[in-house]
Amino acid sequence: MSLQGKTLFVTGASRGIGLAIALRAARDGANVAIAAKTAEAHKHLPGTIYSAAEEIEKAGGKALPLIVDVRDEANVLEAVEQAAAKFGGIDICVNNASAIQLTGTLATDMKRYDLMNQVNARGTYLTSKACIPHLKRSANPHVLMLSPPLDMNPRWFKGHVAYTMAKFGMSMCVLGMAEEFREDGIAFNALWPRTGIATAAIQFALAGEEGMKSCRTTDIMADAAYAIFNKPARDFTGNFLIDDTFLYGEGERDFDKYRVDPTAPLMPDFFVPEDSVPPPGVKIG
Repeated sequence: MSLQGKTLFVTGASRGIGLAIALRAARDGANVAIAAKTAEAHKHLPGTIYSAAEEIEKAGGKALPLIVDVRDEANVLEAVEQAAAKFGGIDICVNNASAIQLTGTLATDMKRYDLMNQVNARGTYLTSKACIPHLKRSANPHVLMLSPPLDMNPRWFKGHVAYTMAKFGMSMCVLGMAEEFREDGIAFNALWPRTGIATAAIQFALAGEEGMKSCRTTDIMADAAYAIFNKPARDFTGNFLIDDTFLYGEGERDFDKYRVDPTAPLMPDFFVPEDSVPPPGVKIG
C-alpha cells in the first residue's frame, strides 16, 4: 500500500484528525492541499495552515497551504483549482472541516445553526462537488467524510438536533454520491470513531483535560483513512465505517497503542449504533 505521488485535498487540516490523516499520507510522499481557515495561531488551539505545511514537508510529503472557508463557494472552487494546478490533479478529497455545538432546540441560536449546517453539510457537498471533475481523471479516486453512520435512533437527535442534522447531512452526501458516481469509479465513504478522539473539540467543547485521558489519539483515524484510500475505489464505496471495527478487519490487533491513557476507561462517541460491537479485547466505558 502506498499513497506516493497521490494528491489529497483536506479540509480542516491545520490540526486534529485532518492533520493526522494528512501526515499519514505524507509519510508515503503524498501531496497535500491544506484547506483551512487558520492562517494565524489561535490563542487556545494549536496549528495553522503554515505549521501544518511544515509538518507535512518534514514527514516526506509536499504541501500547499490554502486559506479556505468551506462556506464560501468561490473560495472553495479557487482552492481546488490551485491544488489541481500545482500537483497535476486531485486523487483524494477529505471532508473533515466541522462545527459543533451540543445544545437543544431552544438553546441553539440560528447563527450557530447556520454555521453548523453551512460548514458540515453544505461545505461537504460543495467541496466534493468542486473536486469531482478532477477525481474523475484519477486512477483510484476517493472521497472521505468524517461523519457518522445514518442511525435514525431518536437518542442521537434528542439533545442536539441541529448538530445531528448537520453531521447526518455529511453522511447523506456519502449515501447519495456513492450511487451517483458509482459508474465513474469514485469511492465515497464515511469514517467515524467509536470513542472520543483527543482533539480540541473534546478538550474545549466537550470534556476538558480530564476527558482527554479517556480518548484515543488521532492516529487511529489516520490509520483507518490510509487503509480506505488504498482500497480499489470501484469496489469499496458507500460504506459507513467505525474506526476500530474497520481496522480489525484490515488485520489490526493492537488497539491499546491508540489510547491516550491506558488506565482511563474509553469514552464512547456519539452516533455509534447500538448493534456495533467493539473488536475483541476492546472495552468501552
